[in-house]
Amino acid sequence: MYGSRGAGTMSTRRASAVVLGAALLLAGCSSSSDGEDEKKNAGAGITQQPKDADPFWVNPDGNAAQQLAELEKSDKKGEAEQIRKIAQQPTGEWISPENPEEQARGFTEAADEAGRTALLVLYNIPHRDCGQYSGGGAADGNAYRDFIDGVAKGIGDRSATVILEPDAVLHLVDGCTPEQFHEERYDLLKGAVTKLTALENTQVYLDAGNAGWGHPDQIFEPLKRAGIDQADGFSVNVSNFYTTEDSIAYGKQLSAKVGGKHFVIDTSRNGNGPYTEGDPGERWCNPPGRALGETPTTKTADPLVDAYLWVKRPGESDGECKGGPKAGEWWAEYAQKLATASE
Repeated sequence: MYGSRGAGTMSTRRASAVVLGAALLLAGCSSSSDGEDEKKNAGAGITQQPKDADPFWVNPDGNAAQQLAELEKSDKKGEAEQIRKIAQQPTGEWISPENPEEQARGFTEAADEAGRTALLVLYNIPHRDCGQYSGGGAADGNAYRDFIDGVAKGIGDRSATVILEPDAVLHLVDGCTPEQFHEERYDLLKGAVTKLTALENTQVYLDAGNAGWGHPDQIFEPLKRAGIDQADGFSVNVSNFYTTEDSIAYGKQLSAKVGGKHFVIDTSRNGNGPYTEGDPGERWCNPPGRALGETPTTKTADPLVDAYLWVKRPGESDGECKGGPKAGEWWAEYAQKLATASE
């Protein structure tokens, strides 16, 4: 509804001890100080961004980095140059339900080793996405609480920024989530905010929809019920395409209604703004002609905006629409188009 769908980025790839161990090993080839940031891994040569402007961790073994290494090995220099635009930037790590403690520990340890902050996305609320392309989530409230407990244990005292449950509050407002699940969802979100903000070096941004779904008047009270007062702020435009300018305007209106809270903006694919053709109900899903937006940074255009982030990993599908694979799966062709269009 309102073009709000689009948080469907939950990866179907399940992290394992082997995968996370490899990520940590590769991260060890990155710097632990700014002076050593030019050290490269054995694959695509991914380095960290300058810490003063972009303190978030670049995963040297992400999907884009793997594709980059393959392209370079095949001597496809032009394509590799485009994909490097994605591979070289920090993106959100979406924690899957299996072994959340292990995943959170692996990503935060790797980030800590590189002297950076891990950007984690939690997208496991029960009745997630209203049965759409990214439907699912935890089996029930207790399973979700266990999930949050695991993430918190995995993060520990290391530095992390958490984007909490894209669309979860929005879908309480737009009629997508059935009424009988509302009270439980508010309780779960508030509990998650409480648990995660209690960690020494973790910042939590509760998701607050996007500039195209409706008006801040419709969501500020639900955000309060979900714990925004205790959170560090809120996120906007996650997995969507609204311009940074429109997202700032939306965020500032909302901030004024929730005690002046700061916010972050997902700029991963908003370089050309939203798609305005085709079925209005699926304009958010793998739209053609989009481009990468502003690269991640804490140096933004407004003091209320804490960061531009790539919460959605550019190149991962929104769902099985317009020829795309399942939600969260890497789509090399789409990644190339996003990167090329951002020139």
